[in-house]
Amino acid sequence: MSETDALPQGGAPAPPPIMTLARYMRPQARRLAAITGLLTLGVGAQLAAPQMVRLFIDGAGAGAPPSSLLLIAAGFVGAALAGQALAVAVAYLGADVSWRATNALRRDLTHHVLRLDPAYHTRHTPGELVERIEGDVTGLAEVLSTALGRLAVSALLALGVLVLLAIEDPRIGLALGAFAVLYVVVHERGQRIALPHWRRFRAEQAAWSGYVEERLAGLRDIRALGAAEHVLHGFFRRLRPAFWSEMRAEVLTDVGWSVSKITYALGYVAALAIGAGLYLRGDATIGSVYLVVSYLGLLRDPLSRIGSEVEEIQRARVSAERVAAVLATPSAVPDTGRAPLPAGALAMELRGVSFGYAAEHPILHDVSLALAPERTLGLLGRTGSGKTTISRLLTRFYEPQGGTVRVGERDIREVPLADLRRRVAVVTQEVEILRATLRDNLTLYRPGIDDAALIAALDALGLGEWFAGLPDGLDTRLGADGRGLSAGEAQLVALARALLRDPGLVILDEASSRIDPATARLLDRALDRLLTGRTGIVIAHRLATVARCDEIIVLEEGRIVERGERVALAGDPATRFYRLLHAGIEEVLA
Repeated sequence: MSETDALPQGGAPAPPPIMTLARYMRPQARRLAAITGLLTLGVGAQLAAPQMVRLFIDGAGAGAPPSSLLLIAAGFVGAALAGQALAVAVAYLGADVSWRATNALRRDLTHHVLRLDPAYHTRHTPGELVERIEGDVTGLAEVLSTALGRLAVSALLALGVLVLLAIEDPRIGLALGAFAVLYVVVHERGQRIALPHWRRFRAEQAAWSGYVEERLAGLRDIRALGAAEHVLHGFFRRLRPAFWSEMRAEVLTDVGWSVSKITYALGYVAALAIGAGLYLRGDATIGSVYLVVSYLGLLRDPLSRIGSEVEEIQRARVSAERVAAVLATPSAVPDTGRAPLPAGALAMELRGVSFGYAAEHPILHDVSLALAPERTLGLLGRTGSGKTTISRLLTRFYEPQGGTVRVGERDIREVPLADLRRRVAVVTQEVEILRATLRDNLTLYRPGIDDAALIAALDALGLGEWFAGLPDGLDTRLGADGRGLSAGEAQLVALARALLRDPGLVILDEASSRIDPATARLLDRALDRLLTGRTGIVIAHRLATVARCDEIIVLEEGRIVERGERVALAGDPATRFYRLLHAGIEEVLA
């Protein structure tokens, strides 16, 4: 994955990362105000401690009474304890604000990715997207919860030190102020040179994560084919550029850091020389000299932390850029429809539809077909003829390059995507089974569906006997990718999911092509019940599945080469469908 992959498709530039973060920090305004107040009090406590020590030293030298010295000492202890307590409170509130904001960002980012069109998901592997949603956002959470808080404390403390030193002696305050500005500028410029390398490292890391995720998904096949060595070779081939990108970024970051430390050392020596000169001329007391030395030490830590936190924020900036780029990526299928589909069985029509996943390689050529409500259409054709493509256009996963697609007498571009995909159910041979209970696999975690409705759906499909044989009923746990279920049982779960949505149009995309004959009979009965009172489209290789269709369309290279009533076509020896039936659909279309 190159750096340009992080940019949104469609030509619109991603918004500045700070705007994306500000949008999610805005609801935390009250907590941020509380943090600001606590930070100010905490910094005040740290600044007060050296002042009290100065009073103690000068008071002891001037013969102040013990009671006064004890009071000063008690004030010092109180300031130290207050500073620690305030630091804990700031850390807690900072983490709370950070996780509230980034959890909202993670939620919106996940929702946006799920709504992006399939073409986007073809360009980006699941591993890359997980890295954006989890890795990048988690990095932002860590920076918001710790780095920004420490940076604010450090900056406020450094400013307080400089102000108090300027009050103590303008010459020292001016010298250290100039030094502090020089230090921050040098460090920021030093870290900026590493930013492109951190950006490249994050891109390389996302590509590496995508590779690992894909290979883990196919682990069984990799082992069976003895391809472990090949996978490891690919693993190291992708890990190597990520390693060198991070190495270059770390080295350049350290170079910038070293220059900053040298700058600080020189400024520290100059400030000590000024303080020593004031003392030798009698312009400062021992307590004042201690105050300068103490504040110099106090200034060193915040300036050092400013450097390291700026480094962390630079890294987080890369993550913020990548997150903002994903959020700015528009879907190729805009959800602008406002007209819901009518209740009941849905009519379907394609008018002059042309489509190709790449415009220069069309799959469908000026296809027109129509299907009345409660009728079932069989789509037949060899692999690559466009059958599955039609199902994807009907669910609006893609937009046709020409023509219109209508469902329920409406152009599907006028229908909200959620309503369209609720009323048009697709059951394919590849069923996604979650590592969860049967209940969760049926509802897909949708609230408001009680157990009685789930059992009724299973009974309605004729699956009561199968359900009764499950060890824990709806609480039976299923493994990821259908572990513990046969291919047929996974299909039964998919059919029950579809029925629970009460669709008006059901598309069966070779849903029974990989199951044994015994399970096929059970599945056929379930399909009959699912299609009752609904419009159906059947993409099939099996004779039993085609036999339930009212009409047949045969596709060849993206064009309709035959259509008609199934009974009429089956009885006419001159038709392709007749020859398919007598030669064997499975053999001819395989």
